Order: sequence, then structure tokens, then C-alpha cells
Amino acid sequence: MNHLQKLGLLALGTLLLGGCAANDLAVKRQTETETKVEHLFQIAGGIEARLNELSGRLATLEERDAQRTAVFKELSDGVRELKEVNQALQAKVQTAAVVATPKVEVVNPDPAPKGRDAGPPQGYVKAFGLYSTNNFSGAIQAFELFLKEQPASEYVPNAQYWIGECYYSVSDLPKALVAFQKVVDGWPRHLKASDALLKIGYSYAAQKQPDKAKASFERLIRSYPASPAAVKARERLMSSDQPASGRH
Repeated sequence: MNHLQKLGLLALGTLLLGGCAANDLAVKRQTETETKVEHLFQIAGGIEARLNELSGRLATLEERDAQRTAVFKELSDGVRELKEVNQALQAKVQTAAVVATPKVEVVNPDPAPKGRDAGPPQGYVKAFGLYSTNNFSGAIQAFELFLKEQPASEYVPNAQYWIGECYYSVSDLPKALVAFQKVVDGWPRHLKASDALLKIGYSYAAQKQPDKAKASFERLIRSYPASPAAVKARERLMSSDQPASGRH
């Protein structure tokens, strides 16, 4: 074989090898592409499965939320109904307390004039019933409403006095003093005037104002010497005059 033939064979071999290499490279690239596509399909399938799972959870949560809403509405309706029943029961209790109250008040010891109703007005009875059940805020409102609606009633001094008692019961002494003073100034000859003056003395004593308390007790004894309130005022003055070592 001469030199030219060798060169020809060498060139042919090179071409054949180059073609095989190019073919192998194309096959390799196609395989890699197919692998990537398959991998992407797998990822897409996983995403779809995750979306389906989340959609299912969302539907479950929405269903539970609807159930909670229904339960909440049912509970709200139940609470409202119980409140209505409780209010009705309280009204019955207050009515019963007026009939069988342990607090006795002598409002008018003299027989009622002929042709007049001997019992107190309904508004006054309601207010006193609230006071008897220790509903002092409600009693104050009811007594004030009675004073507004029936300013000419003979029970007005009593209502004003019990307003003071309500404030005194909750230790609102400044307002109690104002209410009691209205009784003393407005109806000095009424039975409740002496009691109001006694409570004025008690209120000043509770406020650590002994001089004003003593003056109130002394005024009570001078103005209403035969009243039960005057007896209590004398006892209080005697107690306050005792030496500290002699007190119990």
C-alpha cells in the first residue's frame, strides 16, 4: 500500500469516527432531555397531589367553621333565652320580697283619711322591694323615678330618706349626706326627719369628722327628744365621751 492509499484510509477512518462520536453525543443529549422532562413530570405530579391535599384540608376547615358558627349561634340563642328567664325570675323574687320583706317601715302610723288608699303607691312599693333585696342601685333609680312621677305623694319624704339609706349602704357617704339633708330641710316635722339626722351623724363619724357628727347628734336630741333616733344619738354621744381605755 502506497503512501496515498494510507492517507485515504486514515481520512476515511477519521470521518467514520467523527460521525459515530456526533451520533453518540446526540443520543446522550436526547437521553438527558428525556430524563429532565420525566423529572419535571414527576415534580408536576407531586405539586398536583399537594394541591389536592390542601384543597381537601381547606374544605374540611370550611366545614368545621360552618359547624362552629352553627354551634356559636345555638349557644348565643341559649344564653339570650336564659337571660330572659333570669330576668323574669328576678322580677318574681322582687315581688315576693315586697310581700315578705324582713324590713318593716312605719310610714304613716295614723289611720288613712276616709276615701284615701291606705297603701303606698306601686312605684314606691317597687322601689322599696329593690332596697329590701339589697339592689341599691336599682332602688335609687326606682325611688328617683317615683319622686319624679309623683312629687305630691305623701310618701315623697320616705322615698328621699331611702335614697340616702341606699347610698349609705354602699358607703357613698357624700351622696348619702345630701339625700338625708334634703329630708331634714324639706320635711322637718316628718317621722323620717329624726332618722335622717341620725344617719347624718353616722355619716360624718364614718368620714372621721367627729365635731360635725357630735353637732348632728346634739341637734337631733334638741329637735326630736322623744324619738327613737334621739335615744341612739344619746348612746353614741355617751360612747364618744368615754375615755379610750374605758371603751370595749
